[in-house]
Amino acid sequence: MGAIRSTAQLLSYELVFSSIVLILIIFSGSFSLTYIVECQQAVWNIFPLLPIALMFFIAILAETNRPPFDLPEAESELVAGFMTEHGASIFVFFFLGEYSSLILMSAFMSIFFLGGYHCPDLHKLILDPILFVYNNYWPIDISLNINIFFNLFGSSLDSSNLIKQFEIINSNILYLNFDLMTLFSSKDIIFESINLLIDKIYGSYILGLKIIIVVFFYIWVRASFPRLRYDQLMSLCWKELLPLVFAYIIFTICLFYTFDFMPFGLNL
Repeated sequence: MGAIRSTAQLLSYELVFSSIVLILIIFSGSFSLTYIVECQQAVWNIFPLLPIALMFFIAILAETNRPPFDLPEAESELVAGFMTEHGASIFVFFFLGEYSSLILMSAFMSIFFLGGYHCPDLHKLILDPILFVYNNYWPIDISLNINIFFNLFGSSLDSSNLIKQFEIINSNILYLNFDLMTLFSSKDIIFESINLLIDKIYGSYILGLKIIIVVFFYIWVRASFPRLRYDQLMSLCWKELLPLVFAYIIFTICLFYTFDFMPFGLNL
């Protein structure tokens, strides 16, 4: 019974999943995931396609057999469903596959609707303070600061040797700074390189953070909503979600064609 439910549920919500992907292909004009992400630089797809994003989230809940759509393994009815006769490492592999599919679907949700690795200029929060300090306070006049320190605190120590040593260090810093500027010809090149490096690194972390947020909503839905009956699950797909998705596909194509706004690659 659990295997029959799993097969029917997978085939039913696969139609909703693939139809929503078709809408995103129409919006971007490409099958490339990278191109779909790059099309969201100005605005994420979740804002113009909020109803589609909600339907996509429902579809991936059903695709991954997560509550409230965990009918193939409903403990109160089927005693863990098709996993009843498995134990030990086989049982672990079933659960690893389930949570791997959860992370995969969360990644799809992040790529399709949450801008993927794009985020509003967070790297400027890192680079701007560095640039400000570099342009205004580098290199620091260490000898002047030492004189101020001794004058303020009235130390009885002989500070002349310390000041000389710090003046030598300061001159070496100036010389090193000059050599670096000569090597790179301009400090702008250095910070452009740092900017590019931060873009590459923080994009991965941003995508990972968005995946974690979607996984949080998975867990939140599990804790908040009761399980549906199986007939309600099938009715939700075939009588409500699927007609809405098909209508949205036709509406999107008609809207783009009417205003002559077909994406690149789909011009008619």
